[in-house]
Amino acid sequence: MDTRGLAEALSLLARNHAWTWCPSTRAVLSALPGHEPGRHPVQVVGDLDWSQLEALLGNLELMELVGRQAARLAEATADIGPPRIAYFSPEFGITDLVPQYSGGLGVLAGDHLKAASDLGLPLVGVGLFYRGGFFRQQLAAGRQRERYESYDPTSFGCIDTGAQVTVPMPGREVGARVWRLDVGRVRLVLLDTDLEANRPADRDITDRLYSGDRRHRLEQELVLGVGGARALGALGWSPPVLHLNEGHAGFLVLELLDRHISAGQRLEDALAAIAPGLVFTTHTPVPAGIDRFEPGLAARYLRYWATRWGVPVSEVLSLGRDPSDDPPGFNMAALCLRAAGRANGVSRLHGAVSRELFAEVPGGAAIGSITNGVHARTWVMPRLQTIFDEALGPSWSEGDPTAWDRVDEIDDETVRAGRRAGAVELGELVAERTGANIDPDALLVGFARRFATYKRATLLLQHPDELELLLSDDDRPVHFVFAGKAHPADAAGKDLLAEIVAFTSSAASRGRFTFVPDYDMAVARAMYAGCDVWLNNPVRPHEASGTSGEKAALNGGLNCSISDGWWDEMADGHNGWTIPSSSAATPAQRDRAESAAALGLLDDDIATLYYAGGQPWSPGWIERIRHSWRTLGPQVVAARMLTDYRTQLYEPALGEATRP
Repeated sequence: MDTRGLAEALSLLARNHAWTWCPSTRAVLSALPGHEPGRHPVQVVGDLDWSQLEALLGNLELMELVGRQAARLAEATADIGPPRIAYFSPEFGITDLVPQYSGGLGVLAGDHLKAASDLGLPLVGVGLFYRGGFFRQQLAAGRQRERYESYDPTSFGCIDTGAQVTVPMPGREVGARVWRLDVGRVRLVLLDTDLEANRPADRDITDRLYSGDRRHRLEQELVLGVGGARALGALGWSPPVLHLNEGHAGFLVLELLDRHISAGQRLEDALAAIAPGLVFTTHTPVPAGIDRFEPGLAARYLRYWATRWGVPVSEVLSLGRDPSDDPPGFNMAALCLRAAGRANGVSRLHGAVSRELFAEVPGGAAIGSITNGVHARTWVMPRLQTIFDEALGPSWSEGDPTAWDRVDEIDDETVRAGRRAGAVELGELVAERTGANIDPDALLVGFARRFATYKRATLLLQHPDELELLLSDDDRPVHFVFAGKAHPADAAGKDLLAEIVAFTSSAASRGRFTFVPDYDMAVARAMYAGCDVWLNNPVRPHEASGTSGEKAALNGGLNCSISDGWWDEMADGHNGWTIPSSSAATPAQRDRAESAAALGLLDDDIATLYYAGGQPWSPGWIERIRHSWRTLGPQVVAARMLTDYRTQLYEPALGEATRP
């Protein structure tokens, strides 16, 4: 390999985000001059000069690894054909170094792409590129403040495909550039309206994730749905199956209908024609979580389609009608359900809740369920992955039950050492971010998620005296680590966050309650690796699925959760603890009852088992970890989730779908 060949090989490894779950490739990229945490490998490789490359050529061990990994990646991606499935999502969480996600929906979408790559599914992702990303969180006087940065897609390895599309808006056409980001064998297509030919306001349509007013949000969703469909065509692809991850890309339906109506079909017949190839996944179990637009606003943008089809705009508006909406609005979930031939919720309980929620919408009664999973190779700490590979075999990450049945071969000391190493690393991150000290042998309880009110981040504060007693026990120290963001427009969520931050500096916290600011995927990985208990206490059944507890479980954390989302179907009474749900008459009484129940579990059951015999990670605790791995490991991985999507939705849809 010469200098030019080395530069090309390193560029290939840096651009393709398979390194986010391949330890050998990460080892190569982290050995390069200029590597540092928070810096994307594309930037590191791009800054290497010829003298540095020549010096690297002298490292024979590194060169062998570079050659092997580059050859493997080139071979794996050489025969990628046209995609058969297109997966539309407003956000994708591939890595913390590509800040194009806000939380669970985006991280799930990223895991979906990675698992599709592992399984060799012919899938392409479709999203938007946000020049300002999602906000970075800062604390000022104990309250959240938002800071936005500016990002260049090429600095993340995005490739300009050369394709551009236009999207109809009232009185104008908005152009969008089509970028491509590689994720293993899967390609992710991202649309960007920051073009000189667009007027200034239109250049800002894809400025930030989940920002702006309702008009701005509607325009973003038009670019995602209509523009995304046109981008696939501009790239020469016509996937017969289109998967809508939430309703944000629902305007895709308009573009699909237009192709049939332009060919002479009536609207009703066009709906029937597109249904076989459309899959819709809903992620919310509450009406407030559904994207709706005021009819007058929606009509301005839908009039273009009504005019083309020769129908009243009211007929197009009716596609997004949910009779239960009060006041009426253009309901994106209703639009998707009315058009999709197949729909699912993201846990068994959520499927049942969704059928009730959308009972009056055509297609609502047929909503099924596929429970979310997480990409194991992304989320399990590297040290533990090595232990699993040696003791269980590599198929553990694929959800192989026979592999997980071998967890008894991992001895107590190995489990204990792995758990402590994760706690030490978490302590280092916490000290760096907050200055707080964490005893790695203490029982560490984690809570990290969006600060939406239904997630009840402050639930434990309902009983301050009991919480203070738990925190002041020096014989059985318990340390809580909290993290998360509130949506910039969510005043109530920001108030909850401020209440948590205030408690961390109070005397009652005893220095054992810490909030880690600027939550992202890097903070999440450290918390999953270091926390012994993962706390989840939403209002049941408002958690559609949740995946943070699944990631914690794979890392050896034990769940303490309300019976909601994925935990409702996977808890068996021994692989964690279930907080009893209250049937109290009022929400306030319910919250106090469930707060007391959670604190009781933490003190009487969890801390008692953790410190049984006077030492942390008692033999009984470790045996419970093994049971959690044995029972949850095969179920919570994204490989199982994608296999379910393939067999239950994608393959049947591929068998039925046709495109004009």
